[in-house]
Amino acid sequence: MPKITYDKAFEELNRILEDIQSEDIGIDDIAKKSKRAKELLKFCREKLRTIEDQVAENFEEE
Repeated sequence: MPKITYDKAFEELNRILEDIQSEDIGIDDIAKKSKRAKELLKFCREKLRTIEDQVAENFEEE
């Protein structure tokens, strides 16, 4: 996955959700978008874990 920020990934996830909920989306597009959503969710989870660890370390130092 190219360099992306958490905020950008979250925005894209919201757009994918809106697209999937749309009545105009085809089955092939749903498959593609759900695959992309899975990638974005993995990225967001990893990013949140990293930030959580960094915050915990900051408080442990004091």
